Amino acid sequence: NPRHIEIQVFGDRHGNAVHLGERDCSVQRRHQKLIEEAPSPAVTPELREEMGAVAVQAVKALRYEGAGTLEFLLDSDSQFYFMEMNTRLQVEHPVTEAITGLDLVELQLRAAAGEALPLRQEEVTFTGHAIEVRLCAEDAAQGFMPRSGRMSRWEMPEGLRVEHALQSGAEIPPYYDSMIAKLISCGATREEAWARLISGLEQ
Repeated sequence: NPRHIEIQVFGDRHGNAVHLGERDCSVQRRHQKLIEEAPSPAVTPELREEMGAVAVQAVKALRYEGAGTLEFLLDSDSQFYFMEMNTRLQVEHPVTEAITGLDLVELQLRAAAGEALPLRQEEVTFTGHAIEVRLCAEDAAQGFMPRSGRMSRWEMPEGLRVEHALQSGAEIPPYYDSMIAKLISCGATREEAWARLISGLEQ
């Protein structure tokens, strides 16, 4: 029962590096992430510190600049195994923004402009819980295969961060990934974040 855990990192050209905690991306279908949350319910503060230190060490060894994500498999004994590094911001970065209060896009732009990272590791704090769900254009009757067509009606839910480019009557083309929107909820606890997410999905 492995979990898919990723660590958000930033590096600059001045040799500085920090991690911004982990995201749990274990809920997947056909190797595509569906739900991401931060922090992971399977990661203790001690494990977060250990995984974060490994990630920062890798960033410094690579002299990496900008936003990146180191992805790991985590087993039931809390042993973790490196899979890959994504050298970009990822779809699920809003959950990290929600629990750190940081604007990751701004950090990426500042790093790309040659600026030093504006914070040290000990200044990174985590508050609350955040969950993101990906909305996909799919045919439930055909095994949730991707589907194009017309968005007959689109209404934004209240109380959630929503990232999309949708409107009622819009065409969903067949040329891209089936993800058409992201809904991000946050709360003081995981349970509160889930309740808000469910409410938003029902809306």
